[in-house]
Amino acid sequence: MTAILTAPPKLTRRLVFPFTAIVGQEEMKLALLLNVIDPKIGGVMIMGDRGTGKSTTIRALADLLPEIDVVEGDPFNSSPIDPDIMGDQVREKIELNIPLNIVKKKVQMVDLPLGATEDRVCGTIDIEKALSEGVKAFEAGLLAKANRGILYVDEVNLLDDHLVDVLLDSAASGWNTVEREGISIRHPARFVLVGSGNPEEGELRPQLLDRFGMHAEIRTVKEPHLRVQIVEQRAEFDQDPPHFCDKHQAEQEALQAKLVTAQNLLPQVNLDYDLRVKISEVCSELDVDGLRGDIVTNRASKAIASLEGRTEVTVDDIRRVMTLCLRHRLRKDPLESIDSGYKVQKTFNRVFGVEVDS
Repeated sequence: MTAILTAPPKLTRRLVFPFTAIVGQEEMKLALLLNVIDPKIGGVMIMGDRGTGKSTTIRALADLLPEIDVVEGDPFNSSPIDPDIMGDQVREKIELNIPLNIVKKKVQMVDLPLGATEDRVCGTIDIEKALSEGVKAFEAGLLAKANRGILYVDEVNLLDDHLVDVLLDSAASGWNTVEREGISIRHPARFVLVGSGNPEEGELRPQLLDRFGMHAEIRTVKEPHLRVQIVEQRAEFDQDPPHFCDKHQAEQEALQAKLVTAQNLLPQVNLDYDLRVKISEVCSELDVDGLRGDIVTNRASKAIASLEGRTEVTVDDIRRVMTLCLRHRLRKDPLESIDSGYKVQKTFNRVFGVEVDS
């Protein structure tokens, strides 16, 4: 029997709605881009109405990002050059001068299911194998898979508080530690944490909310012509995804290049001392607990300057990120609603001496 050779399909992965084609929701898009430029900002909490494209936007962001170099077969997507995002086995191979196979890989977007257990998230240690064979048998969890990627938790406000704590600890430290019966395993877990939820289903406790770097609010688009545009674009994408993606390819590549340039420029960005003092003055006047608000605003201001190709932070940069960085830190009572941004902007205008057009 003669074998029939068929041409391989052009596309082997499912196409995703392009990030540059998403209409509106500028606050959410900006917060996500800034976290990609500087993951140490600490993630984004997105709160808003149902059906406003939260999941679509986050999948589109992961698809937009350039491919990364990873060590082939490594469960942690280890970097072949950066020790901070490298598993112990890879580090040992480098120390022993064992050559590594390096492959290109798309940035992972890991969806955390609501019913996930701590073992599923953090990974588990096979005690029996560890005792009988004397090896650290570790079954990697979702945090390992998310290393150097995006971890998305939909309905994060319905997730168990303990699990949210675990995620936030890993996001802040960049490492995940699993301990069982005296055996401890640690692996890199540096990811952009994105949580989303609907305020009608309840807010996160203020202590947990404070640990998200930024808070973006999204609302259903009200303008009829924009709603029509969104519906038509979605229909066009569903009808012929390759053609729709081709139409936006040039914009996608331009934004991808802009992000790579911004990441490289970030270490050179300068935030003037006087501006840093004024940022802390705003945080102090708003009675923000702790120093996370100051730190995140500093980082986000530098990230937005680098996104626009500048090495000096301006007052306008700070104005554009300050509400995103501080609004969720003002709530002292769990029953209070989150400030829309009015208080932050009013205090910012007074401290920075910005005149508002009446």
